[in-house]
Amino acid sequence: MSYEVMLFYKFTPIADPDELAQSQRAICERLGLRGRILVAEEGINGTLSGEASACLTYRERMHEDPRFADMMFKVDPADGHVFPRLSVKRRREIVHFGVERAPKPWEKTGQRLSPREWYEMLGREDVVVIDGRNDYEYEIGHFEGAIRPDVSTFREFPAWIERHMDEWRGKKVLTYCTGGIRCEKLSGYLMEQGIDEVYQLDGGIVTYGKDPEVRGRKFLGKCYVFDDRVAVRINHTEEDTVIARCSICGTPCDRYLNCGYLDCHRRFLCCEACERAWHGFCSPACESEALKRNRVDPRVKPFLETAGGKSSARAR
Repeated sequence: MSYEVMLFYKFTPIADPDELAQSQRAICERLGLRGRILVAEEGINGTLSGEASACLTYRERMHEDPRFADMMFKVDPADGHVFPRLSVKRRREIVHFGVERAPKPWEKTGQRLSPREWYEMLGREDVVVIDGRNDYEYEIGHFEGAIRPDVSTFREFPAWIERHMDEWRGKKVLTYCTGGIRCEKLSGYLMEQGIDEVYQLDGGIVTYGKDPEVRGRKFLGKCYVFDDRVAVRINHTEEDTVIARCSICGTPCDRYLNCGYLDCHRRFLCCEACERAWHGFCSPACESEALKRNRVDPRVKPFLETAGGKSSARAR
């Protein structure tokens, strides 16, 4: 039995988001799909996994709706479900930018570049390339020469842009993200702030990696994805490379974990050996506090049981 993962979004006015959310839940449950869907007055944003035939049916049903007739789906094969459950939620925004009266993507957004056009633009000297994702996504993979954003959430971008905008005036500004959705808002916002030439990678990193001509050239490392796969390969012109390093031992690593102390839960890079040695915690202090306060993530309990059910000598 074959499975697929689908990534999709569409910015378009939605008159009744609650009704759309209900209908989305119904069709996904009927088809046995799992994943996350956000619905708002500005559109829909989702990632789903399921049997290939069910995913095809979902795409056909969505394309029958005039509002989503031209919606692009990025589809990858999978060994099985990459999500544990289905979540369909009504939100104020389908990607939270947090700027009042921000331009609507269907009214103003950057000029779209195909993978080939993007590749050619990367070689120019008069361009600035902005990674439109969070810092931890950049850490495990990014385009050559791209600026690392000093943000941990997308809503921090407006303030970050204000601090650096004068550095980019008079240049061509290129933006990219995983599937294209964040750049729809980011590029429009840059234009509102007075940047004349703003471009965005159409379809995002995922589409770039699938282009048969470009084949992911100039992308370093892997692309972070928000499902059980965590990281996927993009550059198919060279050997699979790992550019990030374990935050504990420094070996090449693109595995992210959440600290086993529930009051920390910090996302950190950690190799399998250090995960076992540190029992799934980001520091000895977090392990000690988690045990003392009984705030242990169930995921790390097997490591503690192997260690005797208590903090190791190095953590005491």
